[in-house]
Amino acid sequence: MAIKHNQMIPHNHFRKDWQRRVRVHFDQPGRKLRRRNARLAKASAVAPRPVDKLRPIVRCPTIKYNRRVRAGRGFTIAELKEAGIPRKLAPTIGISVDHRRQNLSQESLAINVQRLKEYRARLILFPRKLGQHKTGDATKEEVSKVKDTVTSLKRTLPITGVEAGFSEIKKDDAPEAVEGGAYRKLRDARSAARYVGVREKRARERADEAAAAKK
Repeated sequence: MAIKHNQMIPHNHFRKDWQRRVRVHFDQPGRKLRRRNARLAKASAVAPRPVDKLRPIVRCPTIKYNRRVRAGRGFTIAELKEAGIPRKLAPTIGISVDHRRQNLSQESLAINVQRLKEYRARLILFPRKLGQHKTGDATKEEVSKVKDTVTSLKRTLPITGVEAGFSEIKKDDAPEAVEGGAYRKLRDARSAARYVGVREKRARERADEAAAAKK
């Protein structure tokens, strides 16, 4: 029943205990500044290493979005093997690894292998201990030039230069329509495959009955 006139409000819930149960977000500007300062502090602490790990190029799921590309969780074992990077070495040099993802096409494998090779070509590895250089470590000349390349090392490789994976065709080049409709054609083929045994049995029974009638 609707409330009319200036009467008392039933079932009023105005005692909210704000100190314990109500949470407000008036500190958003402060948090934004705090996150920015934390990112800058991390970048200066890990310099000249990149702040973020290298991520693979993957396509978005579903037919609606598979034209788009985005950064994936990690590179597959096949991609690392093709690029010549050991599986256990990859996380130590800033490459993310995802052992669950599988390569479903040769195009995705080739794109990510090329991405790994470009990253490895511009990678500069410092020796763990001074004076003890190992295979793959940077030389003294490269180490001296690192100060000039710190800004380029901090940026990860962008996701650019990826083909759309499809090409448009003219209306004249489109295949001809199926007579009777493609849907009807598929349904008939499915029905024929499903009832092939039943129809063969009926044909044999009719043939047997016709042979018996002739006798």
